[in-house]
Amino acid sequence: MKKLFLAFLIVAGLGACTEDEPDLYTGQQMEFDLFKSSDFDYNGALTVKELRDGKMEFEIQLEGAKSATEIKFPAHLHFGGYDQADAPIAFMLNPVSSKDLKSSTVLGTLSDGINLTFEQMKTFDGHVKIHLANEGPDYTVILVAGNVGANFSDEVGFDPAKMAICGKSF
Repeated sequence: MKKLFLAFLIVAGLGACTEDEPDLYTGQQMEFDLFKSSDFDYNGALTVKELRDGKMEFEIQLEGAKSATEIKFPAHLHFGGYDQADAPIAFMLNPVSSKDLKSSTVLGTLSDGINLTFEQMKTFDGHVKIHLANEGPDYTVILVAGNVGANFSDEVGFDPAKMAICGKSF
C-alpha cells in the first residue's frame, strides 16, 4: 500500500511540474544599449517587454563591478535625447541594485499624463540615465545613459562629453 501511495505522489508531482504558468508577455521586446558615461566602469542594456495587459516592463541589466553592500542607483526615463539640457523626467524607474546590477519596472503613466504603449515606444523621443546617487554632488555623476525609442541609433556613436545634467521635474 505504501508503494502505491508513493507512486501516486510521484505521478501527481510530475503532473504538477508540467503545467505551464501563464505567460505574462506578448513576445514583443526591444533592446537599447546603455553606455559608460563617467569614470565608473559600467555599461549595459535596457530591455523593453510588452506585457499581455498592454503595459511595458523595463528591465535594466548593467555590466560592471557588483557590491556586497546594497546601494541603489537611481534610474530615470527622460524625454528628449541624452544630450538635451534639463531633459524632464518622464518616469522614475526602480533603482538599479549594486548587488546584482538589475532593475525591473512596470511603466505607469508618464509625467505628461500619457500611458505609453509598446508601439508608441518605438517612436518615443527619450533616453534613460542611471545616476550614482539620488541627490547631492553624486547626482550629477551619470553611470550609464542611452537614447531609447526614435532617438536610438546604432550608426550614431554615443559621446559622453555631450551628456546633459538631468532636469528633476516630476
